[in-house]
Amino acid sequence: MKIYTVSFFGHRYISNMLDIEEKLIPLLRELIKTKEYIDFLIGREGEFDQIAARIICKVCKDLDCGNTHLTLVLPYMTAEFRDNEKYYLNYYDEVEICSESQSAYPKAAISIRNRAMIDRSDMVICFVEKKSGGAYRAARYAEEQGKAVRNIYDGKSTV
Repeated sequence: MKIYTVSFFGHRYISNMLDIEEKLIPLLRELIKTKEYIDFLIGREGEFDQIAARIICKVCKDLDCGNTHLTLVLPYMTAEFRDNEKYYLNYYDEVEICSESQSAYPKAAISIRNRAMIDRSDMVICFVEKKSGGAYRAARYAEEQGKAVRNIYDGKSTV
C-alpha cells in the first residue's frame, strides 16, 4: 500500500479562520479521494494547527473514509500531553514524540521537529501570509527539499 504523507504548518495566530476551512475542505476531499492511504502529520503550536486538525477530522467523518491517519507530532514530551493523554489519544489516531527534537533546547526543538515532519512528507499544506516566522521557514525548507507545497493563504503552490 502506498502511504501519502501530508504535513501542515501555519502561523500561530490566524485572522480569518473561515477562510482556512473554505480552502482546506476541497483540498482534503480531493486528496482523500485520490490517494490510497494518507497520513496527516500535524503539530499543536498555534491556531492553524488546531483548525487544520479539526477540519481533517470533519472531512474524514463526512466522507466516512478508512484511508486516513491523523498523527500529532510533538517536538518533546509536554506536561499538557502527560496530563491529558487520554483526550489526545481519543482525538488523534496517534501521538508521537519526534525523536530528532525530543532532547533539543525547546526553542530549537520545534524547528527540528518541523524539518523531520517535512522530510517524511510528500506534500506540505501551509497557511503562510507573511514572510517570517516558523511556518514560513518550514514552507521554504519544504520547497528546498522538492516537496509539493500548497499555501492555502493565497492558493499558490509555493510560498
